[in-house]
Amino acid sequence: MARQDALLRLHKSLIARRTELRKRLGLELEELAHIKHSSASGDAADAAFDASGEEISSTLAELEAKELAQIERALRRLKAGTYGKCEVCAIKIPVARLNALPFSTLCVKCQREMELDGGWAADHVGTDWGRISDGNPMEDREFRLADIESDLGK
Repeated sequence: MARQDALLRLHKSLIARRTELRKRLGLELEELAHIKHSSASGDAADAAFDASGEEISSTLAELEAKELAQIERALRRLKAGTYGKCEVCAIKIPVARLNALPFSTLCVKCQREMELDGGWAADHVGTDWGRISDGNPMEDREFRLADIESDLGK
């Protein structure tokens, strides 16, 4: 029963965070739109300052949008009854991990393995990343990266 109570608290926490992120993203997007539509005034330094501020706001909005997507996914998993179970090995994710990262989908062991493998390395076993192709179907040539790298030390 304690796990059920913890999952209910996490559900409320996820809903509250989703609401907060939606509000913040809305405000940030309005601010970005306002900056783009405001008339350009000032010198080059003002323009550079405005551009850097816009870039920071855009990056923050992107990070918050990713977090929001993860939260939405966690809420869907709650509805489906799969929340709190590792997507790889199907064991229960400890409540302490879910408290720390409520939208976690992997247990610590599987998360570690994924990070060590690079997460996607298993899909590309045997790929020779030292070779590239220019993609031109008329010219079926293959290049080795070592052939086109230049010695920058000279």
